Amino acid sequence: MCCYLAQHGEARDQSADSTRPLSAQGREDIARVAGFLSLFTKPQPRVIYSSEKTRAQQSAAMFAEGWNIPRVAISDALSPLADPSIWQRRLEQGADAVMLVSHLPLLSQLASHLLLGHGDGAPIRFANGGVVCLAREETGWQVCWQVNPKQLYR
Repeated sequence: MCCYLAQHGEARDQSADSTRPLSAQGREDIARVAGFLSLFTKPQPRVIYSSEKTRAQQSAAMFAEGWNIPRVAISDALSPLADPSIWQRRLEQGADAVMLVSHLPLLSQLASHLLLGHGDGAPIRFANGGVVCLAREETGWQVCWQVNPKQLYR
């Protein structure tokens, strides 16, 4: 089972727009990463889950478009301060590949729970618009790869 953990793209400053949608750079970063993943990543997620925040929903929609996934499911359990054990349980019981589009600190805490067995570490450095692929093996979760938008610029 694969799980793709994605941090939303760069958002506009809150003083410019309190809903904090993606900035132009954030849209460009997600477009590049989504395009890259659509060409190479297998298995594709069966479903993409997003937090309720605008920037995450916009990012998730762009990933869904790149993979030709018909819809994005919204989850309040993906807010920045949500309890990571909720998704840890769901992922450990699931069999299909999924993508979670969310925020820090949740993504970092969830990765720590899955990889280290507790939420006190920071085993992965997330980046806006970046994606980390984790795979559940018989021995536990492992990092398969990570892509950061900065890797896709010359």
